[in-house]
Amino acid sequence: MLDFIFIFIALVVGAAGGGGSGAQSTASASVAVEPGASETAYVAEPQTPTGKFTTATEIKPIMSATKGNWVAVREYDGQDLVYFTQILAWRCGLVGVRYSINGGPMQDWPLAECQLDTAQPNAIPQDAIIYETHPLKSVQTLQVEIIYDDLTRDSAQFERKQVLMP
Repeated sequence: MLDFIFIFIALVVGAAGGGGSGAQSTASASVAVEPGASETAYVAEPQTPTGKFTTATEIKPIMSATKGNWVAVREYDGQDLVYFTQILAWRCGLVGVRYSINGGPMQDWPLAECQLDTAQPNAIPQDAIIYETHPLKSVQTLQVEIIYDDLTRDSAQFERKQVLMP
């Protein structure tokens, strides 16, 4: 029941164009991958709603509403851990995730396969990569771009203090 309430809120906020994440963001309907940006050539997928949140059409309102939580930084065991779990939880409507730390070059984040033959295709597999490590206090800014399976894109920039976990 709680899932349906969250989904309803996400749909309402997404339809209203809100999100209130505090993250600086841009949205784009660009289909072409920027020259030299990524070696991956993406292909648009059909947008027939499945009811399982496996298409861009279904997850865009949720991703928009939760943009401020796309990534997190945690100080743990003398390191910065950069988490991508929020994005990974809705990866079935995505074809790619790219990120940059401290203004460095954009990198591709590995997306685990969707488990379409299960009741919860977006469940994160046990062997999925959900974070990466960096030297303590070294991550000051993050730029994230998600590429939906309809080939539209959305991006956000985060300062450390915006995404630092207590």
